[in-house]
Amino acid sequence: MLNLVLYSDQIHPDCAAIDRRLVELLKAHSAGNRIAYVASGPEPDRSFFLAARSYYGRYGLDLSLFFDLDEPQSGEATTALFASDAIHLSGGHTGGFLERLKRSGMLAPLRGFARSGGVLIGVSAGAILMGPTIATDGPFVGKRPEDVMDADALALAPFEFFPHLGDDDTYLPALLRYSMSTSRPILACNDSDGVVVTGSRVECFGEPLWISGGAVRTPDDINLDGFSIAKA
Repeated sequence: MLNLVLYSDQIHPDCAAIDRRLVELLKAHSAGNRIAYVASGPEPDRSFFLAARSYYGRYGLDLSLFFDLDEPQSGEATTALFASDAIHLSGGHTGGFLERLKRSGMLAPLRGFARSGGVLIGVSAGAILMGPTIATDGPFVGKRPEDVMDADALALAPFEFFPHLGDDDTYLPALLRYSMSTSRPILACNDSDGVVVTGSRVECFGEPLWISGGAVRTPDDINLDGFSIAKA
């Protein structure tokens, strides 16, 4: 059973509704509060980790394990990572994050953790990685999504995720064009939006846009192959 929590960002106050849903998931899944942090790239001062620790601490959640994909990890550290009640995939450079996951051999174990019911949290880049590809990262790095389609990711969410929609007026046209090249729906979020996937249920928070076939669609027009869409 999947338990995925996808944030566009964790700064906007309206994200509190997603936070509360995360707490509910943790209570239902394991009754634990330990979250491990997987860094998207080098973080020598651990400033983003410390900010995330403070963020989760408001809800009584314990973010204490920092996992650096660029450093050799002991068997004990890897065991501790997957023994956590949830794993947080941080924001950052999506392409670099994916390469680090592949190089460290962690892509498949993370996929297995999520597919076995572990709670997997993604913020921005970390959320993009939960889809089948990181094509939607294209506009952030000056590329067309169509040119990044072969970058296989975790393939857990039945849609492609796009964060920070409101940051640039060019993002929506790029996604509309890209949606003509992929059969997978795109879920585009502003920083107040997010989505939680539990089992076969997709819960939308805020006002995310579903994009498919060159147009913005209603949830009723979206086919997710066995998944249902609900407004949180």
